Amino acid sequence: MGLFGNNCKVHFAGSDGQENFYAALNAADVGYRLYSCYKYIVNKKPDSDFTLPYEHVIRAQCREQKHVIQDSGIFTFMFGVGKGQPMTLEILRQWQDKMVAFVQQNDIDATLVEIDCQKVLGVDEAWYFRERMKKLLPHHRHMNVWHFEDGRKGLDRLIEFSDYLAVGLPEWRRTKKASHKDDVRYITHYIKNKKPEIDIHLLGCTDARILKENSFCTSSDSTSWLAGVKYGTIDDGFQKRHIRNFKRELFEARREAIIAELAKRGVTSGSRNLDYTTNASLCATICRNQYSLTAGPQN
Repeated sequence: MGLFGNNCKVHFAGSDGQENFYAALNAADVGYRLYSCYKYIVNKKPDSDFTLPYEHVIRAQCREQKHVIQDSGIFTFMFGVGKGQPMTLEILRQWQDKMVAFVQQNDIDATLVEIDCQKVLGVDEAWYFRERMKKLLPHHRHMNVWHFEDGRKGLDRLIEFSDYLAVGLPEWRRTKKASHKDDVRYITHYIKNKKPEIDIHLLGCTDARILKENSFCTSSDSTSWLAGVKYGTIDDGFQKRHIRNFKRELFEARREAIIAELAKRGVTSGSRNLDYTTNASLCATICRNQYSLTAGPQN
């Protein structure tokens, strides 16, 4: 049995400290979240003050949700603002120091994704950060990440080392052909057979077939719930629906629920973003219902 029962729990990503999205997911009864610490540490130095207000969304969700995963933001850094500059051990060590300071100063109670730098520094350097992070934050749960650069031997070593191991689905999609779904099933079964008690995370995955075939995994994450407000339509498992066709009574009821959620946190709801937030929340409900059908109960 995994960390949260005997089926995969989908963690909703993309809110990252925004009050309106936090309220939207609360109103949709979503209890599993993933956020990135990127924007809270990117422009600071390791000895900076990283303290957030006690009532800040990040701290609130770590206290209130069933489970929260903190992403390190390292890929956004390496391939975003840091793209083009040489990545060194010292640069990424400073990033890790900032992440550790952020966690400690804000009493973050979340599973922490490692500094998976295999693609820019190498496998040995990834192990350096992996072991260093466990020493710096020994009382937290850590999520290690297997990449193709690690190879089969690296996977075996990670299985032995890890309590919580992630497999990146976006990477599979970029490097594999149509059979990537079968490949994912092979590797997750391989991990679980080698170490039955290990927790497995499917990074960036809400594919219905993959979730159904890998429901024994502990967790996954995705920003799919935001697709409806980004592109106007959302797939409810039967057909694509345009968000403007949501039933008016459902829309109004959810709108009031979001206003109530914001009021609990002392936030005045502005009309500018309220319709957008309401649509996002209804999309979250549709996604949560889909995940319950494919991966199992999401409570």
